Amino acid sequence: MIRVNAERLWSTLEMMAQIGGTPAGGVTRLALSEEDRIARNLLRDWALDAGFTCDVDSMGNMFIRRAGKNPHLAPVMTGSHVDTQPLGGNYDGVYGVLAGLELLRTLNDHQLETERDIVLVNWTNEEGARFAPAMLASGVWTGQFSEAYAHARADSDGISVGEALESIGYRGEAPARAFPVHACYELHIEQGPILEDEALDIGLVRAAMGQRWFTLTLDGFAAHAGTTPMHSRRDALTAFSELALKVEEIGYRHAPDGRATIGMAQVTPNSRNVVPSRVVCSVEFRHPALTALEAMEAALHKV
Repeated sequence: MIRVNAERLWSTLEMMAQIGGTPAGGVTRLALSEEDRIARNLLRDWALDAGFTCDVDSMGNMFIRRAGKNPHLAPVMTGSHVDTQPLGGNYDGVYGVLAGLELLRTLNDHQLETERDIVLVNWTNEEGARFAPAMLASGVWTGQFSEAYAHARADSDGISVGEALESIGYRGEAPARAFPVHACYELHIEQGPILEDEALDIGLVRAAMGQRWFTLTLDGFAAHAGTTPMHSRRDALTAFSELALKVEEIGYRHAPDGRATIGMAQVTPNSRNVVPSRVVCSVEFRHPALTALEAMEAALHKV
């Protein structure tokens, strides 16, 4: 039986976790940041040192390839992403990338030649923490988004994806366009408690969570907190509180697979003695069934 080098895999995970590592544990490595550039360079160097090629497309997607016997056959793909959420975990995404790298290294160690090429991919901005939407570059690669749309997406500081790609040196010349793939596997940590609660070491994914993202604006009227009677107020935060509970209800109505989350909320003017005039918030629904997602969206409009 052939086994990967567990110590080597663990070493690469620990080294990668230091890039953007936080004092309390975890890591902040936002897409196309300086930390992302360092992580990408390290991944590329590991790949080149092992004798693999590394190509980068116009969205910054990295494709590390170990050649097989027949280059005319569609390759087998594996991989994930190295960008993280703010204060993200050490293994989300990057485990799938580095486990794929270890697979390729292990094949080298045993001098095994595969029939097909094996391609390890690092997708750009899978998390969507810095640039919305998530899965942006893989979305361009699969034809869901245009390259122009993706390059124009901007972060909270007004920096576009195209500008950020240029600044870290990962805007490749080849267009981000899908090529035939024989099969694709992604190794991933479980980000929820289910396997742990059931004392299971590993599971197989039965479905992917479809997502719907919304940005909602609730407008009220700013008023003095000390002089404006309760009956005269148009408090945007109070309306938001009711909305938040209704969104939670939508999630429960579509249990066990439904998810409903408000992850961001910005209050204006955000002063302790002013009745809030505006709340801008995110609403996210997830469900593996398209019909359920559509029903959740319809329920949100009704709310």
